[in-house]
Amino acid sequence: MEDFPELSEKEQEQEHGEEMYVHFSLIVDKGQMPLRIDRFLLDRINNITRNKIQNGIRVGSVLVNDKMVKPNYKVRPMDHISIVLPEAPGEYAIEPENIPLNIVYEDDDVMVINKPAGLVVHPGLGNKNGTLVNALAYYFKFQLPIKEGNIADRPGLVHRIDKDTTGLMVIAKTEYAMSHLAKQFFDHTVQREYTALVWGELDPPAGRIEGNLARNPANRMQMTVFPDGHIGKEAVTNYNTIESFYYTSLVNCRLETGRTHQIRAHMTYLGHPLFADARYGGDVIKKGTIYSKYRQFVENCFKICPRQALHARTLGFQHPATGRQMFFECPLPEDFAQLIEKWRSYIQSRKADDIGS
Repeated sequence: MEDFPELSEKEQEQEHGEEMYVHFSLIVDKGQMPLRIDRFLLDRINNITRNKIQNGIRVGSVLVNDKMVKPNYKVRPMDHISIVLPEAPGEYAIEPENIPLNIVYEDDDVMVINKPAGLVVHPGLGNKNGTLVNALAYYFKFQLPIKEGNIADRPGLVHRIDKDTTGLMVIAKTEYAMSHLAKQFFDHTVQREYTALVWGELDPPAGRIEGNLARNPANRMQMTVFPDGHIGKEAVTNYNTIESFYYTSLVNCRLETGRTHQIRAHMTYLGHPLFADARYGGDVIKKGTIYSKYRQFVENCFKICPRQALHARTLGFQHPATGRQMFFECPLPEDFAQLIEKWRSYIQSRKADDIGS
């Protein structure tokens, strides 16, 4: 198998998955003397603090031989250690910026926001400012009360969504909450459902997409499906059709994994790219005869919602401090809602005609 060419800095930023955690797996050397596990891991993992390791142990993110341990556990030769930790912050200096946040919920440990379209989540090449991270850095620095355990040096991101995708994100406000939420994302216990408008009608109208995702060797700015599983990372999307407009369909997508561009790539793999998704070819007519009135209608739809029609509608997770199950839902943004109404009205007006002509 030929290796892909080396990624540019911009492509490396896009290579990160939606879920922001790192997973380590190691086996203790045969000659290892007894040593507390937090000290052992501190010596072997770069750019990590003892506090982060201890938080990981407390939430069950550090397993020894598939079992939870206490911070004073002493490693033994041939122990198999598995660790899940929040992803380390990037190398970019984060400048706090007073960018408004649409906060849906907030307490001492977490907050949930509704991200608008056009807002990049994390700084990268060409987007070092004006991101959600810059906004959170300002909020954490100037609007959070000083409290032990609060994250002071960086925002508490545990997942991300694409720039032009809207909807719900959970933000950790403490190191413990970051460790707890990262473990939930790793265990696939976080509930996430997206609403999407895709081209065409899905057959069957509901189903499950299982196909590893990796960079497309022909277009490195896309992710593509490798169904044989030899390349890429496991990705699972469950979908069901909410409403059909013949030319397009409103679809609910429930994620079991969170990979880069997962829904966009999976729907393209089925032959139903997201409406207006320029990166995956959804910004041209994919269904219907291209006659002048219909073409004009679709072009008007592109103007109403000039981005991929994708919205993170629901989010559910276990509260890191209380253990209570939290669930949030937010309505479609105005551009997406107008787009749906336009398609609905168009189909209703066409019912008297032969819709297949």
